[in-house]
Amino acid sequence: MKVFIPSQLHSYTGKRLVDADGGTLDELLRELDCRYPGLRFRIVNEQEHVRQHIRIFVNSEQVFDLTTALRPQDEVRIVGALSGG
Repeated sequence: MKVFIPSQLHSYTGKRLVDADGGTLDELLRELDCRYPGLRFRIVNEQEHVRQHIRIFVNSEQVFDLTTALRPQDEVRIVGALSGG
């Protein structure tokens, strides 16, 4: 499936769009981490939750649970929140 990577994580992947497989969101992120070490830690915290400043969308629907089932034709979009003051 297609995975869109936010610009703040391009230093891990070198590109904004990658292909990956996984039956769940967690499996997908683990596969990406095997190919791009350290990427998963920037998305998932030590308590196994999506980090507060990250949003993940599957086919334009925001998901929060790492056990969310995925299909090969899904599009996963990882979005980094902007902050400032």
